[in-house]
Amino acid sequence: MRRLTMLLAVVALLTAGTVAAQDGDAILGLWATDPEGGGGEAHVDVTKVDGKYFGTIVWLAEPLAPPDDERQPPGTPKTDVNNPDPALRDKPVIGLQIVKDFVYKGDGEWHKGTIYDPDNGKTYKCKIRFGDTREVLKVRGYIGISMIGRTTVWTRVEDGR
Repeated sequence: MRRLTMLLAVVALLTAGTVAAQDGDAILGLWATDPEGGGGEAHVDVTKVDGKYFGTIVWLAEPLAPPDDERQPPGTPKTDVNNPDPALRDKPVIGLQIVKDFVYKGDGEWHKGTIYDPDNGKTYKCKIRFGDTREVLKVRGYIGISMIGRTTVWTRVEDGR
């Protein structure tokens, strides 16, 4: 009887861990950034690598440099011109990994990650949580403590997954 109780406890723990991982994976997929939050709309593909969550820009509403851009030729694909590392300023914005190293905290929240803003070349601490539904993310970038920051709203994009 004692063995059966122990076996059931182990199965319960393993099942709970699997359910928590699945809940964390609810963030996976394609998300449209808030066009009101800054530099226009982009789509970010969130993936999971070694238990952490990452996001890469895969689409831009305005993928080409505008005619008044003094830092890159007008009409060419936008590059990371604001990157603090001059060696990275020629890297295309499409393909940039802007969301890094998030860990699922539980209860629809991810933390301990960073977000990079190609509009100003800065990296911020960040936390992410679901909005009212699993179709909305509230992405909060901040400096130091989360009270000093900005929240943008991302919405899920149907991508056939």
